Amino acid sequence: MSYELFIGLRYLRAKRKQTFISVNTFISIAGIFLGVAALIVVLAVMNGFETELRNKILGINSHIVLMKYTGSMDNYEEIAETVKTIDGVVASTPFIYGQAMVKHRERVTGIVVRGISPKDAHSVINFGTMKEGAIEDLTPEIRSHSLPGAPGIAIGKELAQNLGVHLFDTVEIVLPMGIPTPMGIVPRIKKFRVVAVFDSGFYEYDSSLVFMSLADAQTFLNMKGEVTGIGIKIDDVYAARAVAERIEKKLGFNYWARNWMEMNKNLFSALKLEKRVMFIILTLIVLVAAFSIITSLIMSVMEKTRDIAILKSMGATARSIMKIFMVQGLIIGAIGTTLGCITGITVALNLEKLAAYIEQLFGFKVLPQDVYYLNELPSQVNYGDVLLIVIITTVICFLASVYPSWNASRLDPADALRYE
Repeated sequence: MSYELFIGLRYLRAKRKQTFISVNTFISIAGIFLGVAALIVVLAVMNGFETELRNKILGINSHIVLMKYTGSMDNYEEIAETVKTIDGVVASTPFIYGQAMVKHRERVTGIVVRGISPKDAHSVINFGTMKEGAIEDLTPEIRSHSLPGAPGIAIGKELAQNLGVHLFDTVEIVLPMGIPTPMGIVPRIKKFRVVAVFDSGFYEYDSSLVFMSLADAQTFLNMKGEVTGIGIKIDDVYAARAVAERIEKKLGFNYWARNWMEMNKNLFSALKLEKRVMFIILTLIVLVAAFSIITSLIMSVMEKTRDIAILKSMGATARSIMKIFMVQGLIIGAIGTTLGCITGITVALNLEKLAAYIEQLFGFKVLPQDVYYLNELPSQVNYGDVLLIVIITTVICFLASVYPSWNASRLDPADALRYE
């Protein structure tokens, strides 16, 4: 151990008459600790929220949507087979998209109607947890034997609660565009039976999305063998842009492919911006603690004026004196950063349990699903972020100790000992 490190460690343990310096040192460590822990926890929540949101969106939606500029697609089976041959594509399925209203007794709400192919939709999208029924019951052939009568639909659990609907209940779906009659345009109304209730974990989808078979959607929306487009699943979600470009190049100018990044660009851009802003704001806590380090070292230099003069008289160089006080600043930063990392990572890894305990203790919901899309507080520790936090904190502590250490190294032994 070098004598600079030995003396620096001794100076951290203040004597009784220097208790204020010791308290100030403790405050500096506490500030670094809180700043680092808060940064790790908040960034873990932001990472978890982004990952969970992406998984929910990509679960119920395809990675790429293929459509025609001229409108609906009639040769969709041929196009789907062509798309499967493109590098990076895992599966594809046709879909129909429309908007309507659903009515049950006195309750009415707007919905998004999505026609799917029950036999291959599972290969592209994830319906989440089926609370009741099965998505296969949407198939007309299966339903005609087990559930004869009205065509079947699958609805989200939130929509089922809002309408007061249970499994096998009948609802009316109203198409506002209507159909032409001698009396004018009349809204199209058709009865459907609820054969499945799903829970995607995403409030927006669970409260407004209705699935029906491709054949039933074509009949109800009067599309006559046509579909809105083709949903495509790929092997690497981050290569969606490149795969979409290959699909467009393969099929020609009349087709356009839109990837999940483009469809949710504003949402994920906002999340990234919020993450950066939170990082900057919480770094200010570390900066405040750095000012405490400066104050603590300046006062330590003032208290140790005689010791510095004696060390210089014994042959200590200005560089050695500077090292002694810089060691103090770095040790304060190292202790605070270490404690902050341990606490932050521990809290981040157990955040869902802590949130559940707080909800139970105080009787309120930490993350209301209808406001924040998700019903759980997600957390994902990115150790690259942790390393960046450690580096930035160390640099800040180093810079905070430069001026007091430099000031100590410039002390003249003769002036310091003149009145001793």
